[in-house]
Parts: sequence; C-alpha cells; structure tokens
Amino acid sequence: MAKAPIATTATTRHEVHALDRAHVFHSWSAQAALDPLVIAGASGSEVWDHDGNRWLDFSSQLVNTNIGHQHPRVVAAIKEQADLLCTIAPQHANDRRGEAAQRIASLAPEGLEKVFFTNAGAEAIEHAVRMARLHTGRTKVLSTYRSYHGGTTTAVNLTGDPRRWPNEHGATGFVHFFGPFLYRSHFHATTIEEERDRALAHLDETIRFEGPGTIAAIVLETIPGTAGIMVPPPGYLAGVRELCDQHGIVMILDEVMAGFGRTGAWFALDHFDVTPDLITFAKGVTSGYVPLGGVIISEPIAHSFDERVFPGGLTYSGHPLACAAAVATIDLMQDEGIVDHAARIGAEVLGPELTAMADRHPSIGEVRGLGVFWAVELVRDRATREPLAPYGASSPAMAATLAACKQGGLLPFANFNRIHVVPPCTVTEEEARRGLAILDTALDIADHHLD
Repeated sequence: MAKAPIATTATTRHEVHALDRAHVFHSWSAQAALDPLVIAGASGSEVWDHDGNRWLDFSSQLVNTNIGHQHPRVVAAIKEQADLLCTIAPQHANDRRGEAAQRIASLAPEGLEKVFFTNAGAEAIEHAVRMARLHTGRTKVLSTYRSYHGGTTTAVNLTGDPRRWPNEHGATGFVHFFGPFLYRSHFHATTIEEERDRALAHLDETIRFEGPGTIAAIVLETIPGTAGIMVPPPGYLAGVRELCDQHGIVMILDEVMAGFGRTGAWFALDHFDVTPDLITFAKGVTSGYVPLGGVIISEPIAHSFDERVFPGGLTYSGHPLACAAAVATIDLMQDEGIVDHAARIGAEVLGPELTAMADRHPSIGEVRGLGVFWAVELVRDRATREPLAPYGASSPAMAATLAACKQGGLLPFANFNRIHVVPPCTVTEEEARRGLAILDTALDIADHHLD
C-alpha cells in the first residue's frame, strides 16, 4: 500500500537537519555518521544557516559557483525564462539553447563550433567518449591516475582516484597512466622539464604497449581539480596533442571544473595554446544555478554524424532554464570582467599570500595553482613529503584543521591531505584576505601534528 504524502515545512536548523537525516541519501558517504552543515541562504561569497552563522565559501560549493551565490542577473534570467517556457524536448529548436551553444562555442578554439548539451559533467564525459569511439572505430580510452571525471559508469572508470575502485566491475577498455606532477614525481624527475619529458615518454610507451590502433581517446583534465590542482608543465599538453595526431587518437580535455574563469582564463586550455578534439564542460557555465554540461565538438567529429545517427541523447539536453542561466552567466562574466578579476586575485592575492603562508607553516609541503584555483598540500614531514592524511582517506590532523576553518568562519574544500583554495571568481580582495587569515590560523593545528 502506498504511503500517504506528508507535507512538512522545516523552518529551523534542527528541523532541516532532522528532515535531511530521515530521508536524504547522500553521495560518496557512509550514511550513519553524517552530520551535514545546514545552509539556509547565500549571497556572493558567503553562506549562512538559520541561526545566522556565516561562512566565507572557499569551496564554491563543488567548485562551481564561479560568479558567486545569487547573482541577480542570472536569477532574473531564470525567472524570465520560467515565465516564457520552462521545458521543451531536445528535438525542437529553442532560442536560449541556440544562444547558449553559440556563446560557448565562441569561447573555444577555432574549429570547435558544435555543442552537445548534457545535464552535468559526468554525462558530458560519457558522450564525449562515445563520440570518440564511434569516430575512430576503436574502444580503448586512456586517462591519468590522480584524476576525477564523474560518477557515471564510463566517467568513474576513467577516474584515477579511489572512488573508481568499488565501481570497476564489468568495465573494459580503460587504461590509466601517470601524468606529470613534479612534487610527487613518478619519474624521479628533479626539474619541471625532466618531469614533462619523462611523463610524455611514459605516455608514448603506454600507447605503444596498448596498441595505437586500439585507442580511441586520451582524456585529461586540463588542470586536474579534485585530484590536486596540478598545473601541467609548459609543453606537456602540446606533447600529448602530437602523440594523438601521430596515432589518430582523439584528444578530450575535461574542463568541467577548470573552465569558465576558474583559472583566470575562459578555459584552462587557453594557458597552454593547445586545441583538443573535444572539450567537456559543466559547473561554471551556469555557476551551478541550474544543472548544465556539454561537449564542444570539433568539425571532423561533428561531420562523422552528418549522415549517420549519433546514438545518444538526454530528455533534458539543452533545458531552457539551464540555457537561459548559461547565457546570462557568460554575458555578465564578460560585462563585469570576471575572468580578468579571477586572474588578478590569483596573481596578486592568493598566490603571494599562500606562498608566504608556506614559509610560516612547516605543515605546508607545496602550494600550486592559477586564478582562483589553488591547492595547499599538507605534510607531516617536508623532507619525506609524507602526507598529513593517507591517500584515499582523512586523518585526525586533517579533521581538526578543517574543523578550525569552519569554526573561524571559513567553508573549505578538502581532499585527502589537501585544502583547496577555490573561492568564487568574484571574490573581493578583502574577502580573499579574510579567508586566508582564517586558514592561516587553522594551519597552526596542522603544524602541531608534525612528526
């Protein structure tokens, strides 16, 4: 017998928390021990609960609120579109869908003019890989360890972090290799040039041992995000492009987290003068206000489906509310100079202040990043580089450091032994310095746990 619907209105922090714990099943979590932070509202770079406690959002939620919370222009665009047309099937044309595709394609390199819309980044990866396999007639796909591409079957098998491990059953055709990361070099490199050259030699060898004629695509986060914000060495992505061209392999750059201003450029690939065959995007394209993702497609791959059906699609592909949010987001980012602002905050505030912080805190092994996309690598010992939390897990030291951040009024983004400094692209200089001061104090806790 079906249960009768119950209407519940939660108006206090405790009521919202109780309702969540009774009925919401959370992602990537053991459910019993969860104690989620209750958020009642947000604006700009801040979030707050029902009791008025406020936090600077240095996580941008999941690194997606690039224009900050509740920007009035995007909120108004969503409301306006809702009054006109809330939804329409993807087989029909719609003004906002076409406008969103045009604006997104205009930000990509020459030769990438078509956009396939999805609901999120994982679906974008799914469909990009499908395009590459059908275009080449090959099946294998290569991706790096220390990467994250999403939670759906193809995306999670491409992923190079521990979230892949319990999800690998039944998957075929996925091969992982090591990308460049000098701080924890797999190649015993001592310079960034050695790291680049040895990483490319390793990829070349992997391709040859796997069989070039079996490989459909190489998938890379242009700058790996959740895995540690490892900016690739100059020339590395160009070297990957050369290997792909040499062997007829499709190059897919995952810009889901790094795109739309996060690194101080529209796409992270703009820093490296490289043109992939496919670009996946999501998150910042709407600042997370309405879910939207997609694939920007090169002309040769788009032409593969001129006369044959592309066997893929989604009910909400190019949803009008999401596309209206994307148009408004891109337009206001251009009008307000938000990408340049993100670059300036990174170069003049975040980068210098985090570097100075590393001099004060022996628990910091390295800081690295671009724009408003930075990682603070925490270690127990600078000489051995032993992480403050083991790979794939947390530790009491990390937990205490993160608790001190929250107690000080900072909402951090953390993964394993790292704290990522990823505020909105619109963060003010005052907010950035205030958030860094809170982090500076919290890192005293990490320092006390050193060996």
